[in-house]
Amino acid sequence: MNDAEIAAGLRRAAELFNAAQYHEAHEVLDELWESASARDSDFFKGLIQAAIALHHYSLGNADGARKLYSGHRQYLGPYLPSHRGLDVAQFLARMQACLAGVLRARPGSEPPFDPAQRPLLEFRG
Repeated sequence: MNDAEIAAGLRRAAELFNAAQYHEAHEVLDELWESASARDSDFFKGLIQAAIALHHYSLGNADGARKLYSGHRQYLGPYLPSHRGLDVAQFLARMQACLAGVLRARPGSEPPFDPAQRPLLEFRG
């Protein structure tokens, strides 16, 4: 897959992610990951895990969101501060803010998903 195809895939994934269609965004990102070079493989894995964490949280599955939280951070961390036009540092901060209540809460007392607090995927350049 060339850079133009990757950029188009990332734009499509961002459209879906930003519309809170996290499972659908995951599917697009999965296609990118399957054809990724070593340079991008973990980047796509991190975005996939972020999308699925929010998918679980939006459906009320706090355990699923918690399980994927650290994974997306580990995969995206090496791409700080930015990669392929994504401000990775800002995205990780927004993910942390969105999931903070889930991470701090005792099981069964998690706050509901707040669409107003959801992070956005924004690719520049």
